[in-house]
Amino acid sequence: MNTPGFTVQPIGYEDGLPALRQVRETVFVQEQGVPLALEWDELDPLCHHVIARDDGGHPIGTGRLTPRHTIGRMAVLADWRGRGVGDALLRALVAQARGLGWRELSLHAQVAAIGFYARHGFLPFGERFMEAGIAHQSMRLLVDAPNPVDSREAAIAATLGVVAGARRRLDIYSRELDPGLLDVPEVVAALRRLAVAGADIRILLQDPAEPRRALAPLINLGQRLSSAFAFRAIEEPADRAYPSAYLGNDAGGFYFRPLGHRFDGETRLDAPARTRQLRYAFDPVWERARPCTEFRALQI
Repeated sequence: MNTPGFTVQPIGYEDGLPALRQVRETVFVQEQGVPLALEWDELDPLCHHVIARDDGGHPIGTGRLTPRHTIGRMAVLADWRGRGVGDALLRALVAQARGLGWRELSLHAQVAAIGFYARHGFLPFGERFMEAGIAHQSMRLLVDAPNPVDSREAAIAATLGVVAGARRRLDIYSRELDPGLLDVPEVVAALRRLAVAGADIRILLQDPAEPRRALAPLINLGQRLSSAFAFRAIEEPADRAYPSAYLGNDAGGFYFRPLGHRFDGETRLDAPARTRQLRYAFDPVWERARPCTEFRALQI
């Protein structure tokens, strides 16, 4: 996998050990204080490893797939963070798992990295825990299949994944701007980034009055970025009877909830047929709905 500035490739354990050590011991042992004895384990020789190298051939990032179908030891040198290296490593590992016929992957994410893995479709499950003195969260991904969402934390991760994957368009069908989901600071920040990048964000509401009373942060954001956000209220009785809620982007990502007042549902970031179906359902309701002029007049 070639990206401007660096390359990601599989690497054998024995031949690649010096390069793997150079990255992992710098990041985990020197930076994060993980004991050297805990950094290397009996699984390492059995794993599928990938390495990122800069254009000069120097190792800058690593990751591994274990025989237990887990992703681990994701590390990127400090000077290369925020430049897409971690994303490329994770995509390469998921692609390897797909090639091996694996249908489920899991990982232990450092809590600060939950949003990063959510952007790639991983959802949190279980309680947070300490590992090598660092707070972690278990996350998993069903490869090439819808992923079940069964908690508020998973719902937030699913929403972040769909928003982050949008290119130029995002559609949101909501009852009342989903308190506990669309007002979470990480989600609001992700929507702001998408809007600033020039995307169109259409939001259909069944009840615009309640988020207005609650001073929902998306209303304020929509006022400040009015060229990106459009709100409409559903008024047709048949449309208002629709029980579900969903997000869909223009890159094949969706998060669908059969009952719009619950977080339970399913999500997938690479399902263009399903997102087209949701868009075909969204468009005619959007045309029948009225603009939320009361949001434009609201002073917060």
